[in-house]
Amino acid sequence: MAINEGDIIRLNYTGRVEGEIFDTTIGTDAEEAGIKNPQKDYEAIVVRVGSNHVIPGLDEALVGKEIGQQYEVEVPEEKGFGPHDMKLVESVNTNQFREKPKFGMRIQSGDREGVVVNVLGKKAVVDFNHPLAGKTLTYTFTIEGMVEAVEEKAQGFIKLFSGRKMDLSFAEGTLTLNLPAGINYDKRWVMARGIVVHQIFEYIPEVKDIVFVETFKRPEMPAEEPAEVKEE
Repeated sequence: MAINEGDIIRLNYTGRVEGEIFDTTIGTDAEEAGIKNPQKDYEAIVVRVGSNHVIPGLDEALVGKEIGQQYEVEVPEEKGFGPHDMKLVESVNTNQFREKPKFGMRIQSGDREGVVVNVLGKKAVVDFNHPLAGKTLTYTFTIEGMVEAVEEKAQGFIKLFSGRKMDLSFAEGTLTLNLPAGINYDKRWVMARGIVVHQIFEYIPEVKDIVFVETFKRPEMPAEEPAEVKEE
C-alpha cells in the first residue's frame, strides 16, 4: 500500500552530509558514527506526511512509498535547512562574551544560536545560520508502518515536539495526560505544550478534549528516632 499525504506513519531515517551521519533514529547508525546520545531513545518517530514534521525534502519523498522498503533521497539546500544567508553572519564585540571567544565556540543570543567563525582583534564573527544551511543532504529511510491508534498518534506528537513520553489514556473522546512532577521546569515542554495541543486537535479528530493531570504526593517524613534515655 502506497503512502498518501495525511497518513500518520512510523518512520526510521538516517541523514548524511558529505557522507557523514548528522542525525538518525537508528541506534546502530548513531553508534557507528560516534554520535550516540545515551539520553536519546533511538526508535521510529511518528509523523504525519505532508505536515512538515520532517524537513520538506524528506517529507515530500514519503508520498507514494511502500511500507517496509528502504529508500534514499537527495535533499537540496532549499528543501533542507535553507541556503546560507550572509545577512546572518554578524560581527560582535568581544566584550559581549562571558569568556574569550574562539573559533568554533557555540553561543546563544536571545532565541538564536550561532557559532564563532573568526576572531579579528576586538571583533568576533558569528554565523547564526543553521549548521547545515547551504548543504545538500542525503537521507535513507524506511516507513515501518501506519499508526492507527489514537494513543500512539498522540504519544508520537508529544515525543516529536517535546522529546518526552507521557503516561496517557484515551476514553470517550477525552485524552488524559498525567504530567510528571517538575515538568513545568522543562523549557522544551513549556514551549511545546501549545503546539502539541494544536497538533492533536488538528490531526486526531477522535480527540474532543485534552486533560492535563498534575498529581503531587505528600513527601514522606523521616521516622523519628527514639529519644535516648540517660542512665543514672
